[in-house]
Amino acid sequence: MSIKVAIQMDPIGSINFKGDSTLRLGFEAQARGHELYYYTPNSLSLRGSDVIAHAYPIRLRNDPEHYYELAKPVLLDLRSMDVVLLRQDPPFNMPYITTTYMLERLMPDVLVVNNPMSVRNHPEKLFPMQFAQFMPPTLVSSDVNEIAKFRAEHKDIIIKPLYGFGGRAVLRVKADDDNFEALLEMQFSASDEPVVVQAFLPEVKTGDRRIILIDGKFGGAIGRIPAEGEIRANMRVGGTPVKAELTPKQKDICDALGPVLKEQGIMFAGIDVIGDWLTEINITSPTGLVPIEKLYGKNLAVDFWDAVDSRIKSR
Repeated sequence: MSIKVAIQMDPIGSINFKGDSTLRLGFEAQARGHELYYYTPNSLSLRGSDVIAHAYPIRLRNDPEHYYELAKPVLLDLRSMDVVLLRQDPPFNMPYITTTYMLERLMPDVLVVNNPMSVRNHPEKLFPMQFAQFMPPTLVSSDVNEIAKFRAEHKDIIIKPLYGFGGRAVLRVKADDDNFEALLEMQFSASDEPVVVQAFLPEVKTGDRRIILIDGKFGGAIGRIPAEGEIRANMRVGGTPVKAELTPKQKDICDALGPVLKEQGIMFAGIDVIGDWLTEINITSPTGLVPIEKLYGKNLAVDFWDAVDSRIKSR
């Protein structure tokens, strides 16, 4: 069954050919004979009740020097698509949120993945609070006094921007660190958004996991080892992917999250755990498909498109 697919993503010329999950999804869609279009978020418009985009018909190539070929751009009525993939990277700011309002208008005529309402309503560092029983001690706040009390209780803490991504601006503050107040002052002078404060988990050195859930079901997992002298295991900041088995508690986390993600129309999620603790639920533009395929030989893009095709057939 051939379907029409529009991919909303960052400029394709700027992505990492070797590790980009959106590109991997595109290759699998193309292999199935699906008709692909590509556009960037700033090409999206709402004209009356019509959701339109200046989009390019696209062909993908397995060539790092020339991995895509764009045809002449067209003014695309997104309601003519079967599927729209919402795959742009954060920051999760007002322009990003605005695209979710626009794409929401396509539903239920068009399958938008992930569901833009769920993406908007479940920021990646707030969503886990719905499953607080699996989380380490966590505070989300702009209140310096509350943050100071949290630090006094837990001593060794992590501070990260609420809407940050890719491990950027993640700070560890130990009990004897005299820079605590200055760090908060710098943080809140740069941004008025709250911060996430968590008890530091020493398991980050060996127990950081990225787990992929496809339509609510476990797809695969990798371990992420921080670079020497780092506390951040994200691959964007030098973390190394390795094979990893899930612990019983991590399996419990997947079992608890899976039905909720499926119900919310989140067909591709990347959850982060450290040891047996849930830390983030990534649903904007999750990554991890390529290292899982390299380490295990398992192409989760196949599982993803199987799930999408099944939903299209059942409509």
